[in-house]
Amino acid sequence: MSATSSESTGGAPAAATGSVRRSRDVPALVQRARDGDPRAVARLITLVESGDETVPSIAAALAPYSGQAQVVGLTGSPGVGKSTTTNELVRALRARGHRVGVLAIDPSSPFTGGAILGDRVRMQDHATDPGVYIRSMSSRGHLGGLSAATPQAVRVLEGAGCDVVLVETVGVGQAEVEVASLADTTLVLLAPGMGDAIQAVKAGILEIADIFVVNKADRDGADATVRDIQGMIALGERGPGQWRPQVVRAIATRGEGIDDVAAAIDKHRGWLVEHDELRRRREARAAAEIEAIALGVLRARIGSLRDGTQLPALAAEVAAGASDPYAAADALLAQLSG
Repeated sequence: MSATSSESTGGAPAAATGSVRRSRDVPALVQRARDGDPRAVARLITLVESGDETVPSIAAALAPYSGQAQVVGLTGSPGVGKSTTTNELVRALRARGHRVGVLAIDPSSPFTGGAILGDRVRMQDHATDPGVYIRSMSSRGHLGGLSAATPQAVRVLEGAGCDVVLVETVGVGQAEVEVASLADTTLVLLAPGMGDAIQAVKAGILEIADIFVVNKADRDGADATVRDIQGMIALGERGPGQWRPQVVRAIATRGEGIDDVAAAIDKHRGWLVEHDELRRRREARAAAEIEAIALGVLRARIGSLRDGTQLPALAAEVAAGASDPYAAADALLAQLSG
């Protein structure tokens, strides 16, 4: 499996037959992906990312391989070094012999939907490694730091035999915590001098961390950032056996501290298995995915009603004061279920 492929947005072109590029033969594509063909992996991700009609068939074909990879999320503010840390973490995992998949989510233009997809540019060290697959994905306006297609893309990489899937979010603020619902282990990256020490006492993204990585630890203020995070952790109430978030220092540009990050991930993985938390998290992830798909279907059906008379008529009644929005919503749901 190669890190570059013809279908992968933002990546260098790779030689591929036209039949693979255009194929929508799901069983054949899944088998090629299982055999390590990066073009088939890229094609499958492209299909799920574009919402192709074959997505349910792809999900069904990949179901037997679901849950076989360790999913690690990396998130944090813009500029904390997520891509560099991801790049070095890939290096550490490959040294252990793991096959690694990376989904790097980049922000998209609110006007064109396009994205620079620069995260992949920072990971060219692994472009020729057959044990690494890197895919940049545009968020396409999806909130939460991920792309709407990320869960299915993770399934594709699991089906392709990845032992570990790293999901790097866009640069996020305090409220974008969706990655925690997708990952087995969530890393929150911070850096000295970016105000993160103050954010340590606030609710939001810092509450989702299983592991805190204080990157750029050679900068002034690193010790204060570590103390603030440790103080925040100490204030949290935890029952017997509950996980206590780890705090790790790193200088990703020099590869320092990355082995400690990998060790912390291993420790958290052991705790997840020992306390049956891995099963619980994955069942919660599946529930969220099912809910999102069901809501997507409902939104599509509601959208189709806009072309008819039911929704405009209900809207006119509410606007005129002849009905209220709750009664109108009940009537709309009755129409959908009918």
